[in-house]
Amino acid sequence: MDRKEVRELVREMKRAGVGEFTWKSGEFKLHVRFAGEGRPLAVAAPAAASVGGVPAVAPPVAKAEAKPVADGRAIRSPIVGTFYRSPSPDAPVYVNLGDRVRKGQVVCIVEAMKLMNQVESDLDGIVAEILVENAQPVQFGQDLFRLTAG
Repeated sequence: MDRKEVRELVREMKRAGVGEFTWKSGEFKLHVRFAGEGRPLAVAAPAAASVGGVPAVAPPVAKAEAKPVADGRAIRSPIVGTFYRSPSPDAPVYVNLGDRVRKGQVVCIVEAMKLMNQVESDLDGIVAEILVENAQPVQFGQDLFRLTAG
């Protein structure tokens, strides 16, 4: 992979809203991750094993981190992607307003690069607010749900 190809890859990642990407070919490994203000951090190192030049995406974190917010706690997006309330368009939503949520329970999906990533709650509570509309783009760390004690 030459410098021109890396620049094109970074441009496409920005356009698609992808926050992290890993590519391995033989002894070469390229890992690009956007940090802070959208500036890419690129790290190239020898790969441990060849995967035949097929790009791979670093596995995202499955659990959403909770943070305190006014009158409750928020479940945040662990990755950049598209928020979905249900596993498919004709399936029921994972959670509704007023539902009791248990730690480890799947509350939504965030799609990134055609991978459906289940987001699990890391706390118990009651869904007080759904902060994102279905099929809307979300950023890393963006609040998705607000839970109250219960």
